Amino acid sequence: MHSALRTAQTAARRSMATASGKTLTVGLIPADGIGREVIPAARQVLEALPSDVMPARLRFENLNAGFEYFQKHGVALPEETLAALKSDCDGALFGAVSSPSHKVAGYSSPIVGLRKQMDLYANVRPVISSEASTASGKKRAIDMLIIRENTECLYIKDEKQYEDASGKYAIAKRRISEHASRRIGEMAFSMALQRDGMRQLAAAAERTWSGRPKVTIVHKSNVLSVTDGLWRETVRGVYEGNETYRSHVDVEEQLVDSMVYRMFREPEAFDVVVAPNMYGDIISDGAAALVGSLGLVPSANVGDSFVVGEPVHGSAPDIAGKNIANPVAAIRSAAMLLERTGYDAAALAIYRAVDRVLADGTIRTPDLGGSSTTTEVADAVCKQL
Repeated sequence: MHSALRTAQTAARRSMATASGKTLTVGLIPADGIGREVIPAARQVLEALPSDVMPARLRFENLNAGFEYFQKHGVALPEETLAALKSDCDGALFGAVSSPSHKVAGYSSPIVGLRKQMDLYANVRPVISSEASTASGKKRAIDMLIIRENTECLYIKDEKQYEDASGKYAIAKRRISEHASRRIGEMAFSMALQRDGMRQLAAAAERTWSGRPKVTIVHKSNVLSVTDGLWRETVRGVYEGNETYRSHVDVEEQLVDSMVYRMFREPEAFDVVVAPNMYGDIISDGAAALVGSLGLVPSANVGDSFVVGEPVHGSAPDIAGKNIANPVAAIRSAAMLLERTGYDAAALAIYRAVDRVLADGTIRTPDLGGSSTTTEVADAVCKQL
């Protein structure tokens, strides 16, 4: 492999990658609802990894957070949890949170707080399927990674309501900075190279994406020329200023509305997609429809020195405690954590095991039209390992 490419892929791994043969400590934060079922399932799969692909010893720390914890203790993200993550853990898994739709005095989302406190500035969501349902009705194989800036845009939550003679009106501020845009751009291009390295570990017949790595920059700078203009210029500048990226990665741009249209018509056209916070949130949730269920889609909240795997689905209070929640998203999120901590072989083993269970079709939870339990899915994945 080209030395510059190898150097970039190595640099893409965070400095906290755990050396072979040592201990990998994972914080477990089930939080609310079905999080208390899918996170134990992910742990079960991690513990089932054979030593030839997972040389490190796994250690787990059970930690508290969530709306239900807030109702009992008056805090959604306790200091003890943050302290343990910062001092004792190499990464973490977060289940789900039942944040209320109305304002509750003293409450703020623990996952949002976690992103801020741990500086997890990127939300990374892979969308993978051998039979994605598209708007044209055709089944397509897709392997797309959506990277969403996690700290800015309209989600800084700086809103105010006013009233004049015509009635009430509200104004929300939007923040886009060169700093945040540059570092998310760096992550997008470095992860494009890292994904290419992961693909080389798989047989050619198993690779959905066969071309050079490609990054799609999403924006709406034709309308929002100042904020999205700064975003576009900065992310593009990351590419233009790096010889390795220019030599080994293709780049394109998409307006956010046409991005959504193309994603549902031809999702196989995208490799790595990078977007500001709100666009990325909408695109990534919409992309889940391509694979049939939120229960299949993992994510990771990533910073320079920490990663938190988080299934995309919510707390699903209607099925909590029934042992029918789909654990695949949580299991894949655990694989993402391994990938970001330097254990590619272990991550690939989990991805393959999950793919085989889904392809077989015998074990499926109700969201996929089956009648299997959470436990049965986890057991089936472990058997494949």
